Amino acid sequence: MSCPMHLPESHGPDRNRLPSGPPDSLDRRRFLAEGFRVAGAVLLGGAAAGLAAQSGHNDLLVWQLDPDLCTACGRCATHCVLDPSAVKAVQFYPLCAMCDVCTGYFDPNHQERTTAAENQICPTGAIRRVLVAEQAGVPRFEYHIDEPLCIGCGKCVAGCAMMNGSLYLQVRHDLCCNCNQCTIALACPAQAFRRVPASRPYLLKRKAQAILDAKERKG
Repeated sequence: MSCPMHLPESHGPDRNRLPSGPPDSLDRRRFLAEGFRVAGAVLLGGAAAGLAAQSGHNDLLVWQLDPDLCTACGRCATHCVLDPSAVKAVQFYPLCAMCDVCTGYFDPNHQERTTAAENQICPTGAIRRVLVAEQAGVPRFEYHIDEPLCIGCGKCVAGCAMMNGSLYLQVRHDLCCNCNQCTIALACPAQAFRRVPASRPYLLKRKAQAILDAKERKG
């Protein structure tokens, strides 16, 4: 089943989404971080009710997952009407600690610090681990989401929550059917799903928003 939202062009996922593609270097990483400052101006960062009121009654509403309420319970993967789910993990790079031992990447029982499938927490291999630098002899890695492989199970999110929490889940609107009643929302034990304006269809964590706000203040 496939029923993408087809939001108006200015509202499409490439314009208001959180980028999760890999930067080529630390310079591009810094460029990406600056990009988040611009993206923050169009991403939803406040309460849904208040934003809906500000956006006007005629604005199309879409389903989104509040990352500060999400418990990564796994139901996004099993209760979406789509298979695989329209919910995907996203990476907010400015929050990532670039750890060698990433709790969002490695299975807690991993035997070796390698990219072998048996060492990974992701059941579909949707996270790519890329060495980008060494600082004082310590390797630094970036972790990128291959969204076509991601099933929205949230295992990486639950693991990353033990560290900086840079990984979290979002509904991708190039995939979502925008059902009148979202089946995941009905099953969500944390009631983390809500309607948000299509003009601002993605949500940031409060920690991520704070980073963007600080960059904005610095100009």
